[in-house]
Amino acid sequence: MTERKPRKDAARNRAALLAAADDLFARCESPDDVTMSDVAAAAGVGKGTLFRAFGDRTALIRALYAARLEPLERAVAEGPPPLGPGTPAPERVPALLDAVLCFKLDHRHLALALEGAGADSPYQAEHYERWHGLLRSALAGVPGLADGDFAAHALLAAVRADLVEYLAGARGMGRDELRAHLAEFVRQVLAGP
Repeated sequence: MTERKPRKDAARNRAALLAAADDLFARCESPDDVTMSDVAAAAGVGKGTLFRAFGDRTALIRALYAARLEPLERAVAEGPPPLGPGTPAPERVPALLDAVLCFKLDHRHLALALEGAGADSPYQAEHYERWHGLLRSALAGVPGLADGDFAAHALLAAVRADLVEYLAGARGMGRDELRAHLAEFVRQVLAGP
């Protein structure tokens, strides 16, 4: 049995829905403000089209997040130093975390929506497991680090979307200040006791 290709209008609608959701999350005050009705209206399609394309709000958010994260994941998997494979851990770990922080600053409300959608915990999200595994592997190359598994969790906690939103939003920290604080924190973790 041959696999059915999606119709051209379905692919076009999906792209329009992702673009509309991206724009709405970028401009919203809170990720909870973005409704399925808003996304459908902004894309110029009916809600039924939206639900057929994604199923529910969580699946829409996951699809949009994955689309926005794909260039960063490609750079991590295939790119040159300091993000790419083969970079020594003391250089790669801070670069990875800086890239995640910048991504979450650039997509604050989308990241908040994803970490608050579906599961009871952001730690159960698929992307979290990927980043944790990547960091854990990189941390294995750090001499004297006793527990790379825990260290990876602790370092990822420093770039959680809710913390980034609090520091950038409520506390008014600028991008450069946040990046500098994170770099110093990572340096201290990697330096050990």
